[in-house]
Amino acid sequence: MSQVTEEIRAKATEKYTGHEICQEKSKTLLVEMGLPNGLLPLQDIVECGIIRETGYVWLIQKKKVEHKFEKIGKLVSYATEVTAIIEKGKIKKLTGVKTKELLLWVTLSDIYLDDPPTGKITFKTPTGLYRTFPTSAFEVADGVAVKEV
Repeated sequence: MSQVTEEIRAKATEKYTGHEICQEKSKTLLVEMGLPNGLLPLQDIVECGIIRETGYVWLIQKKKVEHKFEKIGKLVSYATEVTAIIEKGKIKKLTGVKTKELLLWVTLSDIYLDDPPTGKITFKTPTGLYRTFPTSAFEVADGVAVKEV
């Protein structure tokens, strides 16, 4: 069942449909919030939106995508629906994103930059476990397409 209801869509400050515009808007929002622009390498996005007053963001893609962040060797799975609360330097209450640790898929719930800035970004699970990586591992050059695994 979708977390993005018609009520949520009605509250949206911005709502877009189509992969190209949603890809562009999601990267722009990440940069605007001081986060690496490659954190959400989604494919075939059909809809995205944000409620600016709360920071609630959603991205809906046609099918689940797995992406390997080559610089750190981590495989991440993105569900068809990804939601979160985004604010300066943080993504909270993240849903629809898992990372592979050893043989298990682990749900991610929070992503945040170190404050003061150290060039590191931390990924946290609902159980409190976390991993920290260089932010540069999640940056992509403009115009570079993300690839599926």
